[in-house]
Amino acid sequence: MVSKPRSEWSTILSHLVLAGVSLHAAVSSVQCSRGAAAGFLLQTVAAITMLAPGLSSQEDCLAGAWVATVIGLPLLAFDFHWVNGDHSSANLLLGGGMVLAVAGDHLGPEGCSVAGQAVLLVVAVTILIVAVFTANTYGMWGGAMLGVAGLLSRLEEDRLLLLLPREDVCRWALTAGSWAYCRALRTQRLQWE
Repeated sequence: MVSKPRSEWSTILSHLVLAGVSLHAAVSSVQCSRGAAAGFLLQTVAAITMLAPGLSSQEDCLAGAWVATVIGLPLLAFDFHWVNGDHSSANLLLGGGMVLAVAGDHLGPEGCSVAGQAVLLVVAVTILIVAVFTANTYGMWGGAMLGVAGLLSRLEEDRLLLLLPREDVCRWALTAGSWAYCRALRTQRLQWE
């Protein structure tokens, strides 16, 4: 049996953990927030398709990751804003994500990368702002970790912590942010009930 390099194992593990955490978050949030559950489910599907080499082409996998970023992440933030009465920000985030999803073919690879990073950072900052004003600790951590994932994706370095690929470290931060955000949604719902 040929052993796989450490970076390949790291990539597989980061995809699996992101898919598992996102699936758990989707199942646990479906009763209180269908929009957030759909966003978590999009993250799950994107992470799984990146692991299945025979399932689809690399271009299809990247398209799935694009949709999970520009539609899935705004869906996550939508409920957080909506429950707090900020309906205009919720609709603006979701509408902007839908427009970007449609316009993705016209942006090119560099434009899609910049737009995806911008969506990640905007969602992170808006979640962080709402969490600070509502004193939701999990929301603060979730927003901070999503922001870390967005900032790390902007780095030029190919390898980061312990010589892991930058994309894997971003996925680990996204996983931590998704877990914290799922807890934040539950905390927020308990506060409003």
